[in-house]
Amino acid sequence: MKQPWITRLFGALLAFCLAGAASAADDYPSHPINIIVPFSVGGATDLVARLEAKALGQALNTSVVVENRTGGGGVIGWGGAARSAPDGYTLLTLEMSYAIAASLIKSLPYDPDKAFTNITTLVQVPHVLVVHPSVPAKTVQEFIALVKAHPDKYFFGSGGVGTNTHLGGELFNSLAGVKMSHIPFRGAGAALQDLLAGRVQAMITSVPTALPQIRAGKLRALMVASDHRIEALPDVPDAKEVGLPGMNMQFWVGFAAPAGTPRPVVDKLNAAMVKSLQSPDMRAQLKDLALEPVGSTPAQAAKLVQDEIARWHAVMEKAGIKPE
Repeated sequence: MKQPWITRLFGALLAFCLAGAASAADDYPSHPINIIVPFSVGGATDLVARLEAKALGQALNTSVVVENRTGGGGVIGWGGAARSAPDGYTLLTLEMSYAIAASLIKSLPYDPDKAFTNITTLVQVPHVLVVHPSVPAKTVQEFIALVKAHPDKYFFGSGGVGTNTHLGGELFNSLAGVKMSHIPFRGAGAALQDLLAGRVQAMITSVPTALPQIRAGKLRALMVASDHRIEALPDVPDAKEVGLPGMNMQFWVGFAAPAGTPRPVVDKLNAAMVKSLQSPDMRAQLKDLALEPVGSTPAQAAKLVQDEIARWHAVMEKAGIKPE
């Protein structure tokens, strides 16, 4: 006689919880939303966040504010976001650096596998292998041959140990079977300046970073680190074409919320963000930044983050990069 009573009670509680979650999504948002960007104003992640903040605010009829919390390679911002209430009013950006930090930094103030609920991967853009015009190689194969013949003459610059520009160079070394020496700088901007001056010979960086110099003839693009050519550099071969299919290295920007954010709220945010990518104005602005729209599901976004964490952990181990 007890079982039917328990069953009815469980059913009533379940219905109550589901109704509460649905009501939370219906009422959401009732006040402004905050997006934490762990990097400085004007960078690619910040620009994407501001574009989406405007679109999201219009879609949800609320104010969406971008807050830049910089420092620690993104860790300060992510740590602050992880401590925020899981109510949908604090969102954050995730990108490639988040996956790298999971293995690069020993004591993180959050669990990179559990701290956040993914909403979507909004955009992506591959990295590109660029060389100084004084380098005689016109193709990747010619460049690999040069580095193998004269390993002491070729150096790649990066924005610092453990950055995307560093790991991109190490991944290229591994896949191409070369030993190009690494020169770390204090930021990708400083590395780019020394590349333009010819003090280092190569760099693997995101397309938006190098595109103006490529178009001006100040740098030569040898390969797009992707499995397909891109519209911004239609004449530059992709990694698969040059025989390095493993060199698929995307700079991506996604959005997430603190773990425990109600699923209906996450789904509502995902739907609004994905829909924003259909706007001709949004697509035109992304094109200007050489960014490709993605608009993935929460599950797809979560898989990308986990795959990236595993991938860069393996690259760091092979390169002998120790967590600090």
